[in-house]
Amino acid sequence: MQESLDFSHERDLTIDDLVRRVEAYYPDADFTMLRKAFLFAEKAHTGQKRSSGEDYIIHPMNVAATLIKLHMDLDTIMAGLLHDVVEDCNVSPQEIEKEFNQGVADLVVGLTKIGKIKFKTKEESQIENFRKMVVAMAKDLRVIIVKLADRMHNMRTLQYVSDEKQKKVAQETLDIYVPLASRLGINSVKSDLEDLCLRFLKPEIYYRLAEKVSMKKSERDTYIRDVISNIKEKLLEYSLHAEVKGRPKHFYSIYKKMTSRGVDFEQVQDLLAFRIIVGNITECYKALGIIHSSFTPIPGRFKDYIAIPKVNNYQSLHTTIMGPKAERIEIQIRTNEMDEVAEAGVAAHWKYKEGLAGKTAPKLDWVQELLEYNKNTDNTREFLDVIKNDLDLDGVFVFTPNGDVRELKYGSTPLDFAYEIHTEVGNHCVGAKINGKIVPLRHILKSGDSVEILTSKTQTPSKDWLNIAKSSKARSKIKQWLLKVERDENRELGREILDKAFKVFGTSIKNLKKNNEFKVMFDDLHIIDEEELCVLVGSGKYTPKSIIEHIPSLKEAAGKLEVKDLGEKIQDIESYSDKMTKNVRKKSHSDNAIIVDGMSDVMVRMARCCNPIPGDSIVGFITRGRGITVHTSHCNRVDAETLIRTIKVSWNKGFSFTHPVSVRVTTQDKPGILSLISKTINNVGINIRSALAKSMPDRKGSFIFEVEVKDYSELLKTISAIESLEEVISVTRV
Repeated sequence: MQESLDFSHERDLTIDDLVRRVEAYYPDADFTMLRKAFLFAEKAHTGQKRSSGEDYIIHPMNVAATLIKLHMDLDTIMAGLLHDVVEDCNVSPQEIEKEFNQGVADLVVGLTKIGKIKFKTKEESQIENFRKMVVAMAKDLRVIIVKLADRMHNMRTLQYVSDEKQKKVAQETLDIYVPLASRLGINSVKSDLEDLCLRFLKPEIYYRLAEKVSMKKSERDTYIRDVISNIKEKLLEYSLHAEVKGRPKHFYSIYKKMTSRGVDFEQVQDLLAFRIIVGNITECYKALGIIHSSFTPIPGRFKDYIAIPKVNNYQSLHTTIMGPKAERIEIQIRTNEMDEVAEAGVAAHWKYKEGLAGKTAPKLDWVQELLEYNKNTDNTREFLDVIKNDLDLDGVFVFTPNGDVRELKYGSTPLDFAYEIHTEVGNHCVGAKINGKIVPLRHILKSGDSVEILTSKTQTPSKDWLNIAKSSKARSKIKQWLLKVERDENRELGREILDKAFKVFGTSIKNLKKNNEFKVMFDDLHIIDEEELCVLVGSGKYTPKSIIEHIPSLKEAAGKLEVKDLGEKIQDIESYSDKMTKNVRKKSHSDNAIIVDGMSDVMVRMARCCNPIPGDSIVGFITRGRGITVHTSHCNRVDAETLIRTIKVSWNKGFSFTHPVSVRVTTQDKPGILSLISKTINNVGINIRSALAKSMPDRKGSFIFEVEVKDYSELLKTISAIESLEEVISVTRV
């Protein structure tokens, strides 16, 4: 069984201690090189002191010791000893490579790049350093493992710096390094860092917990011994040999239980955790059966991370039982290999076995996702939110229709799931079926849900989605779409305005471009190309007049005109520009739910046969004397004859109004069912315009409700609420 790792600060650590510890798990290591790395670092840091007054070399020594406890390879341990020599001691990377090897040099350079550049603000510096960490992770995960070991020792000696710095470093550690350790699966480091963060961020709570736990130490130790003996006895009755260990939970874990449940320390019941280590997976489930048959399991507190591992490859069975003396205790059941991965995470990959090191780095998809965010996101605050919010998932496990498992953060919605599947699925998502029942976009997913995404070709992201999506991946994709749409609209508007402006002077964009007349203007205004020019004019950052002044032939033509004539032309141009801009705004904030292509002031009516609502794919038909009639694309009234009179129509996203739609509800015929359904619809904030009810011969009830909804998503929410009633057999849109 993997022993709990102790990362305490060691003041009197020597190179002989390090050599002896490495030898314990890798006897064939090149200890000459390890000693050489120590002497090199010791010489480089000569005369340097830490805030504690100790010689600086004790810091890289402790970093190396942490890496050894994680059973890292020799290159990584040497990088831990040398991690500050390039940044603090003016040693060149070439010298590191010459004295040691390319691998060690690359690791040290990767660590040096993190935190080397100076920035205007502390936040900017922090975010840029995290960007560099992401790039470093993509190249070699060992860089981040050394960085975690570095942060671990700094946190262990944080009491020697100012209170302000203590809180700053502790908060940064909690926001970034704890989630990183979690995602890398290095739970031993994660737990220690969490407790240290609590100590410096909320010292009054930390020391009160320490006092409370210490007061019952002897009583608790006796209880742990009794439970271990009891569990072993139960397992042996079924000829199952296992290692069993118990311990109090970490302070931060207790603190989270207190805050999430709103209780005091005395009211937190499951303060103890026990671990059962067996030989194989079959024995894991056998042990679980024995525990559940011997003790009373607490309902809803069982999790199977063996069948469905966490993103960081963590595997174990978790259950909470009522132990002796009616104490709630948590039990984890796993194999030796699972236990090693649980403690060391991805670091276990580099452990030497039979003298051979694993040379192929593990592939972690989330690292590549972070790298993609790093490339695509210019907004540093948004990137930091991704780091903080998405690293430590530990959330819900949901299934695709094919049975694949996806892990999402707590509070995730079908929209987050849709973007997790594919960007295009997310962009066209209108709702979802959860375990076979239709739900709206705002529905909160739970572990075990089977999720099928419903899409529509006409659906596109809206600003409201930013309030629904919880994952940074989904929010980032939504923002990208909205920015693209805004840019496209500005580009088309800018092109129309410039075409009109140039026409006033007897030319066009095409002619000016052909004669290479844009070059001076592009250089003067630092514009890249024609597309950017149109976007800038459409967004109002440049006026047509300011553009004309930077085009030589137009400037010359304007100079030859009388002041009065020039003024009239400029006024004509600006008047057209203002009119076009107002039209676009009017289009976006129109009082019409439907935008008719190329036509204004047109009477529009919704077809009663199909009652289209926003989110439906629609088509418009010119009807004599009655303007435009809008049907759903799949309406059975649409035939070959009406297709001849088709006109392009689309939903106005700036329009907010309710639309009537009818739903048919089939139920068991019971007294009061009409009242129950009506109350359910009203409870989700939907108005009922009319209701028809009748009893069927087969003891079933048939109802048609005409309700008012804003869009397709709200219709799905209404249908979902009705379907949740036990008496309801089916709900369909009429």
